[in-house]
Amino acid sequence: MPSRARLDEFIAVVETGDHAGAIERYYTEDATMQENAAAPRVGRDLLVAHERGVLERVENVVSTCVTSILEGDRVAINWIFDFTYHSGKTVRIDEVALQEWRGDRIFRERFFYDPPKPKP
Repeated sequence: MPSRARLDEFIAVVETGDHAGAIERYYTEDATMQENAAAPRVGRDLLVAHERGVLERVENVVSTCVTSILEGDRVAINWIFDFTYHSGKTVRIDEVALQEWRGDRIFRERFFYDPPKPKP
């Protein structure tokens, strides 16, 4: 079960933009991630590689934690991600991440969000 301090540390790392580093440091080796109803990705190495691929496609991403709830081994985080692509196009994703932790690391995570829409 993560402590509030451990969760806040994880959130702070994501908010700095070090998404791949957060996965490397805060996820178990056998962790899974699932986007909406898509099949889960399995294994920390694959998760890191996927995240790096996403980040290569964008100029910048600003990650903001709106709120987080810690209940035993379960965590819910409402994130806002503002992406700026190399073309200048911007997209905002309002996402809820549901996590299950094993000790002080995430081993299962599922994201729920509407498809990205350009910012007004």
